[in-house]
Amino acid sequence: MTPDGGSSRISVPLPNEGVEVSADLVMPSSAWAFAAVAHGAGAGYRHPFLTGFADALAQEGVATLRFNFPYVEAGRRMPGPAAHAIATWAAVHAELAERAVGAPVFAIGKSYGGRMASMAAAEGVIDPAGLVYLGYPLHPPGRPDKARTAHLPDVPQPQLFVEGTNDPFIDPHEQLEEAVASCRIADIAWIDGGGHSFDVKGRKRPAADIAADLARGVAEWLRRTHSGAGPT
Repeated sequence: MTPDGGSSRISVPLPNEGVEVSADLVMPSSAWAFAAVAHGAGAGYRHPFLTGFADALAQEGVATLRFNFPYVEAGRRMPGPAAHAIATWAAVHAELAERAVGAPVFAIGKSYGGRMASMAAAEGVIDPAGLVYLGYPLHPPGRPDKARTAHLPDVPQPQLFVEGTNDPFIDPHEQLEEAVASCRIADIAWIDGGGHSFDVKGRKRPAADIAADLARGVAEWLRRTHSGAGPT
């Protein structure tokens, strides 16, 4: 990884093999915090949503390391075993912590990427200053009986759930609110009218612009969490 950012490859030790995944570091001139940023299940690390999000965080003084999961790196569409994603989070977090040299390191993920970060934190394989989920996939659309929440109380770090009010992955909202209430330290930031990718019906906007707006609020939460103020 170059001193001022750029593209790199990160080695990920998997159970039966070692792989490398692609990553991009966006490094502002004087970063006060660092964040690993994971993509959702259906898009890689250079999706416009993530690049717009990273560029906006850089303006707030937060360096970001976006990365692929192994299944995307291999050209597959469906996520591989959760253990592979958790191992990837461990490798990326370790890489970024070394680069941060004492600055706080956060974990941020879009949908699937955020859920895998929460599992990695619950298992203790990453120890970020806090975790941010951009559209946590509480359950498959229309299947609230398939909740993915059992591990959330085991996450010791502060957690921020950024959620659109029209997201079918968190309907009914009460189920998400109960899950967040079960966490040790957590808060929800509601995006009025937002879907799973935070698009608002009838208001067409580029994904990068939508993400940039989210990044400003996320940066404020990162600062508050780092200062010890905690969730609102």
